[in-house]
Amino acid sequence: MRKAIVAFLAFALSLVPFAASGADYMIGDGDTLTISVWGVKELSVPAKVRPDGKITIPAVGDVVATGLTPVQLQEVLTERLKTIVKNPTVNVIVEGINNSKVYIFGGGIKPGVLDLTKRTTLLQLLCQIGESKGADLKKAYLLRNGEKVKQDFHNLFVKGNTAEDIVIEPNDIVYMPALLEKNIYVVGAVNAPKFIEYREGITVMEAVLEAGGFTKFASQNGVTVFRKDGEKRSSLLARMEDLTRKGDLSQNILLKPGDYVVVKEGLF
Repeated sequence: MRKAIVAFLAFALSLVPFAASGADYMIGDGDTLTISVWGVKELSVPAKVRPDGKITIPAVGDVVATGLTPVQLQEVLTERLKTIVKNPTVNVIVEGINNSKVYIFGGGIKPGVLDLTKRTTLLQLLCQIGESKGADLKKAYLLRNGEKVKQDFHNLFVKGNTAEDIVIEPNDIVYMPALLEKNIYVVGAVNAPKFIEYREGITVMEAVLEAGGFTKFASQNGVTVFRKDGEKRSSLLARMEDLTRKGDLSQNILLKPGDYVVVKEGLF
């Protein structure tokens, strides 16, 4: 349900009215633009963004275009033209997109290259990528100009914390490693010992129920969760009888990928 809400939010954000005009698109090197100054034909010209990120406009000179939206570039040109044109009205149209790409790779996702046709956030990008349950979102990161500008996509994509969202820029690199351990193992005094594919929010009681529930010989207060975190190993006691009889919710431990849930038999 949470992922569905997140996906809907990203979809809704993508419907902003800039999409049709390209006004929210971020200009990149190699893009082709048309610059129009109302009433001044001599200043209405095509312009290609050079590798240095600039364009050249008659009577204005070089102007940085890469990294700006068309609206932002219009504002810059309007300001520059005020010295030679009274109340200039400038329009910028992106005619051709050449170098606004984002690169996605890692063992947890299908590698690929996406073209940015408009302003895109990380959340929107993750929704476009599609299937990512095999990715370790907590170890994922976004690389920009050789620096990690965003690490850990879990809270953003799984929990929907949009405060952690950032805008993608041309040539960003998104790395999403594989989730090495995706299962939870339930063994011991349960009716159907099995492994369960990890999902966000799964608890000890849910895992036991999916494994057929307790056998009649099970010690419901003798459930142990064995966990490995790197080189560190730990064990947690989960007293399920205290949960069911006393309502002690603290006993219903949230599980993590790779956990072993071991149900002991009672002594009679």
